[in-house]
Amino acid sequence: MDFIRELQKELVELKEFPAFGAGDTVTVSYKIKEGNKERVQLFQGVVLQRRGQGTTETFTVRKMSGNVGVERIFPISSPFIDTITVNKRGAVRRARIFYFRGLTGKAARIKEKRSYSHS
Repeated sequence: MDFIRELQKELVELKEFPAFGAGDTVTVSYKIKEGNKERVQLFQGVVLQRRGQGTTETFTVRKMSGNVGVERIFPISSPFIDTITVNKRGAVRRARIFYFRGLTGKAARIKEKRSYSHS
């Protein structure tokens, strides 16, 4: 088992991304190949969960497109992820906020995490 982990560490390069978790609103810049062209597409939404560890870690982002909820699962070690920007830090009590799928309108708001500054 350790042999597999060591091999993954050698083959997959992990980029440095900002710390984020469930409830945070993030923008993922994702490279998309169309024919012989490559463009960057932005996917902005709320992180529902992070799961796995190391090279096999993934995170799920949910956004509303029109009136339809769209979820996308991104592998953290994907070479197609350009950048991850944390727009808002959400204050949630759970690591996986699947209950968020059933909420609509004002109920679907997430409180912003307070930042304590010692001045």
